[in-house]
Order: sequence, then C-alpha cells, then structure tokens
Amino acid sequence: MAKLAVRLRAVEVVVGGALVCIAGRAAQLQLLEGRRWAEEARAQRTEHVALPARRGALTDRHGTPLALTQETYHVGVAVNELRDPAKDVPRIARRLRLATADVQRALRRRYAYFAGPYSVIDVQPLRAVRGVHLEPVLNRFYPAPDLARPVIGRVGDDGRGASGLERALDSLLAGRPGAAVVLKDRAGREYESPARVIAQPVAGADVALTLDAELQEIAQRALDDAIRRMDADGGDVVMMDPATGEVLAVASRRRDGSARPSVFTDTFEPGSVAKIFTAAALLALQRVAPAERVSGEDGKYRLGGRTITDEEPLPVLTLADAIRFSSNIALVKFAARLAPAEQYAMLRDFGFGAFTGIEFPAEATGRLRPPAEWSGLSAGSLAMGYEVSVTPLQLAVAYAALANDGVLLSPTLIRDVRGPGGDVAYRHRPEPVRRVVRPEVAAALRTLLRGVVEGGTGAEAALVNFPVAAKTGTARRVVGGRYAPGQYTASFAALFPADRPQLVLVVKIDDPRKGSYFAAQTAAPVTRSMLEQALAARTVALDRARLSTAAPRAVAQPLDDDPGVVPYVVSWPFRPDSSPALADVARRAVPDVTGRPLREAVRALHRRGFRVALKGWGVAHHTWPAVGDSAAAGATVTLFAAPRP
Repeated sequence: MAKLAVRLRAVEVVVGGALVCIAGRAAQLQLLEGRRWAEEARAQRTEHVALPARRGALTDRHGTPLALTQETYHVGVAVNELRDPAKDVPRIARRLRLATADVQRALRRRYAYFAGPYSVIDVQPLRAVRGVHLEPVLNRFYPAPDLARPVIGRVGDDGRGASGLERALDSLLAGRPGAAVVLKDRAGREYESPARVIAQPVAGADVALTLDAELQEIAQRALDDAIRRMDADGGDVVMMDPATGEVLAVASRRRDGSARPSVFTDTFEPGSVAKIFTAAALLALQRVAPAERVSGEDGKYRLGGRTITDEEPLPVLTLADAIRFSSNIALVKFAARLAPAEQYAMLRDFGFGAFTGIEFPAEATGRLRPPAEWSGLSAGSLAMGYEVSVTPLQLAVAYAALANDGVLLSPTLIRDVRGPGGDVAYRHRPEPVRRVVRPEVAAALRTLLRGVVEGGTGAEAALVNFPVAAKTGTARRVVGGRYAPGQYTASFAALFPADRPQLVLVVKIDDPRKGSYFAAQTAAPVTRSMLEQALAARTVALDRARLSTAAPRAVAQPLDDDPGVVPYVVSWPFRPDSSPALADVARRAVPDVTGRPLREAVRALHRRGFRVALKGWGVAHHTWPAVGDSAAAGATVTLFAAPRP
C-alpha cells in the first residue's frame, strides 16, 4: 500500500506540474501574447485590399471627352462551383465572345481566369451564374485615340500618368484610393461575401483643357495633308487665343505618321518670321521714322565679310517695305541703329530664351545668347531671325503679345478643374507676364504685318472677307549642329482677324521637298486653309458676333438676278481672286442654297456672280461666306455638301 501511495503521489505531482505549466503557458498566450496571436489569426483570415479611385476625366473646352475612365472587369470561373456546366459554359463563352471549346479547355483547371477586360454590358448577365467571379478594374481609354495624343499623353501599367498632361496633372487626376477588408478560407481563397470598406476611394478631379477639339482636328488634318503633299520631314501647328493665353490647338507630325510634342520640346531658328521683333525695338525706341528709307543695294550687301542677299531686290525700302517684302538687307541696316543690349532686351521681353510656363512637362527654353557672347555678325543675324532658337509655342506666345496690345501672357492648357462633386476648384484667368511694347506700338506692328498679307510675301494667306496680319519665314535648317545644304524650315505666324485678333496661328513645315520651300508658297496656304475651315466650323472658339462686324453689309438682291456668270467650279482649297478689277465691283449677299442639289446650288451662286469651291458631295449643306454675308462679284464662295438624308 505504501508503494501505491507513493506512486499516486508522484502521479499527482507530475499531473499538477503539467497543469501548472499548461496554465502558465495559457496565461502567457492569452495575457502576454494574446494580441499578437489574434493579429496573426486575423491576418490569415483577412486581407486588406486597395480600392482604386476613379481617375478624373480630361475634356476639351466644350466638354468633348478626350480621356475617360470606365469600369471594366476581369472574369474568373471556379469550376467546382458551377451548378450546370453544360448550360453555363456556352453562356459564359457567348458573353466573353470566346469559342466554347476555348472556354472548356480553360476550365480543365480548377479556376479559370479571363483577363478581358470586359465591359459592364458584357458581364451583367454573368452575375447570376454561380461560380463566376467578377473583378472590377478601372481602365483609361481615349474616345478619339489620335486627337492631341502627344499633348494628352498616356497612363502607365501602374495607373499613374506616364507622359504628357496625364503625367503633369497626375496629382489632380489620380484621386485617393480607398481600402477594404476581405475574408479568406484556410487555403487563402477569398469568400464571395462583400468586402468590408474601411475607407471609400475619392475620385480624381476632372480637368477641362483649353484645347478646342474641332480646331485640333482641323490643325492635324491640314498638317498631315501638307506633309504628304510637300514631302516634308514633319511640321507643327499652334493656335492660341491672344486675349487669354489659352492654347486652342497643338499639332505635331512627322513624315512617318508618328507624333511627338515637338511644339513644346523642339527648337528651330525662325528666320524672317522673327523680323517683326526687330521692328518692335526700332518703333518702341523711336529709331526709325515711317517715311525713312534705306537702299536695297540691288539685292546684295556686304557686311563684316559676308554677303547678305534679298530674293526680290528693291531699290529703296521703308521699314514697312522691309517687313512686307521680307528684306534682309533693309532689316540689317535698320537694326544697326540698336545697341546690342537693346536688341537683346526686346527679344528677351518677348519671351525668347526662357520657359513660357506652360503646364506641359519637359518644355524647352530655346537659346538667346547675351550680348557678351555675340560676334560682330550677331546683331545682323538676329535681325534676320538667326542665332536665336525658339519653340513653335514661344513664337506663338510672342505674336500673341502683338495681338494683345503689347502685353505678354503666360500660355496655358488648363481651362478649369472640377472636384468629384462638380465644384470648380480652379478656373483660368489671364496671367500677364509683362508689358513688352506700348499699345500704339503694337498697333503699328499689326499694321506692318497686315501689309505682308495685303500685297507682300504672305498674300497666299489672304481671306475674302477678313483681313489677316502675318509674317513669313524661310530659314536654313540646322541638322546635327550645322546648316544642312538644301534643307529649309518654312514658318508662318498669323493674327486673325488683323484688326481685333481672336486667333494666333503658327505653322512650321520642316524641309518641304516638293515644289517651293518658301513659306509664302508652303506654310501660308496651309494657314489660309485652316482659317477657312475654322470659319466654316459650327462650334469653335471664335466670337462670331465680333467677326460679323469685320464684313461690310451687303446689298440684298433677289436670287434670280443675273449680274454675271462665272462658268466653272474651282477646286478646294480656293484662292481669293486678287484682281484689281474686282475692287470696284459692288458687293452682294450670298444666297441661301441649303438643301438644293449641287448642280442647282452651283448655278444659283454663279448667277449671283461668285466663283464656287465645292467640298463634299450630296446636297448643299452650308456656304462660306455664310448666307447673307457680303462678298465681291468674282469672289469665291465655298459650298459644303452633305450626303442626302
């Protein structure tokens, strides 16, 4: 018995010790380590997931969508959860637009994944199919994939802006992601139960750009056509509102059809298109009188060991003549009256050699060397538009200052920013940088530019009813740091209309090979074509009421009057008739031919005494000049046709 008692006592001690150890360990796990183990258990059963925020939209100034975010879906199918595979598989294949055999092959695995992405319409009927799991994904898409894409840019695989405005405005567009908790089983698979949302995602802001989609399309189409017809290396177009600094259209194209934002990033020597800025310094500092003349030197002038030439020699020239006929010799002679510091200061004040402040990333500054780095030939070179490099945007901004009575404005691509609730967080207001010249000097410079179109080198840009102020520029092209033999850059800068400009337009054509390389025959007609199309467009950023005051009132005549017939139809794009005999012919109203067959409409316009430029086919849709507007006998009326309803 004694031995039994000892054994029982030993067992009790062992059991008691074990219970104490168990209790101690339990206390340790529960009291000291309980929180850590609870968190690990929760981590195994739950997972924190990010809820993506809807990226803000990019639209043009009229609300036309340029970049949008839509909800799409990836589709997963758990094979063992399907209730009736024979019926479900064909249904899934049909909604995913896949062959039934392909879906059956994918379902040989326990879980099949179809990346898609698929739209809401595609997957809506699949929500009722047990075993089908939908994973929502926010995708960025561009309704007009080719419209202003180098400017708009793109979004990377991580959903962040990778280039263009998508990158520059990423902090506005991206929004703030939310967070949620989902439950998982022992194998780590998520339950179908809804996730518990911890923080709701906040959508990004919507940004309305200053771009005008219709003007943008006009610019791209005209530039593509010009590059093809002229066999050019590429080109650029900029359109701006000079009163606000808003950029209305930006187009850049290369010969191979590619597009990059060279309007902002690539520089060139502007040549004669920059002569107006030398004239600005001369007029602002009163170094030349309106009637003062200099010799044209029969087209050849020796200066500092080099020969300066003019394409069209003139015996004597005023400053107005020098701008109108783009005389290198006269401008160099007039520019000699400026001190280097004065010439440099004027170019610098117009914004050359500095950032414009546009919101686009990686903007180039161009190059304008200070006078201390000039050679003895630099002053003359700058007067002719050499030894300075600019971007097309800088050139447009400088011309906008001339249109804006001498005030330089910061350019912008952002019109307004609206929060997720639609409240306006930002609205652009014109931002003056500095006054470059006095209003009266700016007006005098616009008059000089108007003379370029009215009988000068820019005559190919003339419009029938509206005055245009502009300047041509043809410069040798720099390739690899040297002037390339036989290669030129043709550029043209225009203010429309000349008296109260609403539009600044800069066109640059790189190395046109077919036909003439002079801007007067290349960039100027492209400008005219774009202005004609902009005037004929229905919704563009032009003030029609202000434009209507530029055209004189017509004397109404009955449609059956027969003041003279012009028995042919001219092709598009048309050229205004500059015959002096037409100057004294009475103006008459453009008749209403809307809805008529083309033959009948053309005859009616001929009876009124107009030439006709026909665009399109079908029936008459509208004309430019518009119905009731005035035009001289013999002027060209563009008749736009539309397919028969």
